[in-house]
Amino acid sequence: MKVQYQLLHKDKETGARRGTITTNYGTFDTPMFMPVGTKATVKMLTPEELKDCAAGIILANTYHCWLRPGEDIIAKAGGLHKFMNYDGPILTDSGGYQVFSLAKPKDITEDGVYFKSHIDGQKLFLTPEKSIEIQNKLDSDIAMSFDECPPASASHEYMQKSIERTLRWAARGKAVHKNENQSLFGIIQGGPYEDLRKLSAIETVKMDFDGYSVGGVANDGEPKEDMYNAIRYSTPYIPEDKTRYLMGVGEPLDIIEGVILGIDLFDCVIPTRLARHGNAFTKDGKINLKNAKYKEDFTPIEDDCDCYACKNYTKAYIRHLVTSNEALGGRLLSIHNIRFLIKLTEDIRKAIEEDRLLSFKEQFKTRYEKIGKNR
Repeated sequence: MKVQYQLLHKDKETGARRGTITTNYGTFDTPMFMPVGTKATVKMLTPEELKDCAAGIILANTYHCWLRPGEDIIAKAGGLHKFMNYDGPILTDSGGYQVFSLAKPKDITEDGVYFKSHIDGQKLFLTPEKSIEIQNKLDSDIAMSFDECPPASASHEYMQKSIERTLRWAARGKAVHKNENQSLFGIIQGGPYEDLRKLSAIETVKMDFDGYSVGGVANDGEPKEDMYNAIRYSTPYIPEDKTRYLMGVGEPLDIIEGVILGIDLFDCVIPTRLARHGNAFTKDGKINLKNAKYKEDFTPIEDDCDCYACKNYTKAYIRHLVTSNEALGGRLLSIHNIRFLIKLTEDIRKAIEEDRLLSFKEQFKTRYEKIGKNR
C-alpha cells in the first residue's frame, strides 16, 4: 500500500495542517517529529523506548545502510523492519545529503556522485538508480528521491543547474522504482531563491510522487528567515492531499514555524546529538546537565514531562552519569529530548484543532527564549 495523507483540520489563522498518514505499518498523526536512526538504529534507544516516546515514524539512511551492513543482508533479514525489530513506519533518506557533506563539486556528475567511504576511504559511486535499488531492498515505507543538496549560499546560477539535474535524477529514480509496497517522495530544492523553489516544486509535482519534501535548508548556517522563505516558496505548490516533509529541521521554534508554513513531517539528529553532550530540551530553553548547579538538583529535567527519564531520575543523577562518562546518561537524555520534540508536535496538533496556533507559538517562544537565555 502507498502512504495516504488525510487532512483533518486547518488552523483558521495560519492554515497549518492537522492530519494523519497511513502506511503499511500503521497510521500516525501529523504534524510529527521523526527520530533519526541513521545506521538502522536511533542512537541509544530500543524500538520499545521509541514507542514509549510516541514516535509515529523513524528515519534510516540509505548511504550508511549501503556501507554497513549492506542492502543485501538487510533484504535477507526481511527488510529494515525485521532487521531492526521495529514494526512501525520507516522512511529512508536517499543518500543525497552525503552529496553535500562528503562529495566535492567536481565529484558530482550527470550520471551520479563519486564518494570516498567515510569508513575506509574506498571510492564509491552512487546514482539515482542505485539509491532507489538500495531503498527497494531496504523495504522502507517511504523512499526518497536521490537529489543534490547544495549549500544555501550557492549562487543562483549554480542552484538552477543543480535543481535541473535533481529533476532529471528524480525522473530516473522514479522510472526504476519497483517496490509496490513502498512510497516514493520527490524533493524540492532551490535554496533561498523564490523563482527556483517555484520551478523545482512545480516540475517535481508534475512527476506525481507519493509525497514531497522541502530540502536544502538548515545546512549552511543561513539566516532563519532564508530557511523560512525556502519553505514559504515551496509548500504552496504541493497538493493538499500529499505529505509535506521538511528535511533536517528539529529546533523547537523551527518546528512550530514550519507547521505554520504548511509542513507535516520533520526529522533531525539534534535530540540525540545534544544528549550525547549532556544537553536537554526544556520549555525554558536548553540546559546543560554538566553545569555544577545541577549537582544537588533532585528534581526531574522537567516536572511535567511524561518521559521515562523524567518519571524516574533526577538532574543530579543524570549529571553524575554524564560527568562520569556513563552511557546511561546519554540514553536518558536522548529519551527525554526525543519525547520533548514529539510532545511538542502533540501540543501543536491540539493548538491547530482549537485554532490557536499563533497564540501557542507566542507563549512557547516567550518562555523558551527569555528564560532560556540564562540557562
